[in-house]
Amino acid sequence: MSKVVLDKITKIYDNSVEAVKDVSLIAEDKEFVVLVGPSGCGKTTTLRMIAGLEEVSKGKIFIGDKFVNNVLPKDRDIAMVFQNYALYPHMSVYQNMEFGLKLRKTPKKEIHRRVEMTAELLGIGELLNRKPKQLSGGQRQRVALGRAIVRQPKVFLFDEPLSNLDAKLRVQMRAEIIKLHKKLQTTIIYVTHDQIEAMTMGDKIVVMKDGEIHQTNSPIHIYNQPSNKFVSGFIGSPAINFFDGKLNKKNGKLYFDEGSFSVLIPDEFLDHLEKYTDREITIGIRPEDIYHKPYSTNAEIPALIEAKVEVVEPLGSEYVVLFITGHTTFTGRLEPKEEPVMGEKIDIVIDMKKVHFFDPETELTVV
Repeated sequence: MSKVVLDKITKIYDNSVEAVKDVSLIAEDKEFVVLVGPSGCGKTTTLRMIAGLEEVSKGKIFIGDKFVNNVLPKDRDIAMVFQNYALYPHMSVYQNMEFGLKLRKTPKKEIHRRVEMTAELLGIGELLNRKPKQLSGGQRQRVALGRAIVRQPKVFLFDEPLSNLDAKLRVQMRAEIIKLHKKLQTTIIYVTHDQIEAMTMGDKIVVMKDGEIHQTNSPIHIYNQPSNKFVSGFIGSPAINFFDGKLNKKNGKLYFDEGSFSVLIPDEFLDHLEKYTDREITIGIRPEDIYHKPYSTNAEIPALIEAKVEVVEPLGSEYVVLFITGHTTFTGRLEPKEEPVMGEKIDIVIDMKKVHFFDPETELTVV
């Protein structure tokens, strides 16, 4: 069993800074768990506490069935892959990969078998005699992965391992790590600030901010049912659009009034929103739920507003467009055949079925 359990762990530094606050989390056996959040949210500190590189101020950590708070990093049966690869420059690839096994006095034949098998798995067999300075960034990252894999640990810990790679190589390495997880069937806890990495790689995502967990669930669940405004804004690219306005009731129907436009609220939301009548509320609309009127047939419950095209970003497969209506700017993703023109005013359709509603004070999701 390589289950990892964090039971209300806290990290307080000497200057009284509380970097991680009462975090509880379970990474099940063979699960791929991704900790994601902005810089300074506590995700790397959490990972380092699991590894034993940071002391736990409060709470308990279990790896398998073993309580490990006071267990040295080398005895926790974990392997960590760092952002900067952490390879020994004077050693060959082979020597880097065998180093940890030699320290554990693993028999030479077993070391050779594991290194050869791992090099073949990662496609770096022809690089075993090279030094790190003779390798590309992607090759170095594969060697860092290999050094972890040969250990055959219970748990792999990844600390932003793809941050130093270019965009194309990051996509390639994401796929490689996903395939490795399927082959190795080992628990992985992976830290990143990149929400696209989190969405595409994780069985479970843990969204953190200011040292606390804001939501834990599958990528699709978090995308479709964010727990609060922060989570909805952090997950998704381009980011969700927020509109501040007021809920008004007319002839038994509820409307969201932004000031420059007013849209009808679907009946299915009324029970949740009744108490916000004549009160301020924030709505969130994802760019992919915004359509140019002639191409709005995909909207389940359409609502029409007029908006001015401010900026157009042609991406080939789509246009990412920055609109403005009244005092609010927002982003839409339009089909390539639409060819929006900067400065023109066009009719935009919002799919009201996909709108998220947030309490403006607590920022929690209302519906």
